[in-house]
Amino acid sequence: MSSRPDDGHSRERILAAATRLFAERGYDATSTRAIGEAVGLNIATVAYHVGAKPELYRAVMRRAHLAQREAVTAALHRLDACGPSPRETRGALLDFVDSYLTFCLDHPEVPALWMRRWLAEGTELTEIETEFAGPLVAEVAAAVRTVLDRAGLGAGADIELLVFTIVWTAHSFGQAGVIDATGRRLGPHDLPTLDRFRRHLHAVVTGVLDREP
Repeated sequence: MSSRPDDGHSRERILAAATRLFAERGYDATSTRAIGEAVGLNIATVAYHVGAKPELYRAVMRRAHLAQREAVTAALHRLDACGPSPRETRGALLDFVDSYLTFCLDHPEVPALWMRRWLAEGTELTEIETEFAGPLVAEVAAAVRTVLDRAGLGAGADIELLVFTIVWTAHSFGQAGVIDATGRRLGPHDLPTLDRFRRHLHAVVTGVLDREP
């Protein structure tokens, strides 16, 4: 294997390979050696560019978070700009949901990385939730609550759990799809199944908004 610390593309190649392997196998089952082998570099070269395994994992999760945050922030800006009527607000909130679902389907490695953490992968790296996941969920919940209050909607809704519900279902559907009566797994590439899931998710969101306090 080659060891060329002056290779300007090595860091990006390492991060791309690490993202794929951490998403596929999880933190605990992915070694620095395996990441190096995936890009044709030895362990010393991997460490030169990205540090030890915990630093590499933090870099991967930071990139995933920044991509997620960029998509969510843009969707929140569009939600905040909607008209104040209940009809306009409902439509804008469903557009927000669709935007997040589209992000998950376009970047399947991001939901996969987070779902691995849900399975207690890399539990010693608690700063991932403290720095990334927790603040973003709180920001989204506060922004959605503000827009709903403006329209007089969802007075009795637990918005934080609604946000988590959107995340849980979008991530899970994107990764696993659904299983039909014959045992076939139908995922987001099956357009009727995707449309069915989208309509169901919309119904869940609007059902929460319509629930009595």
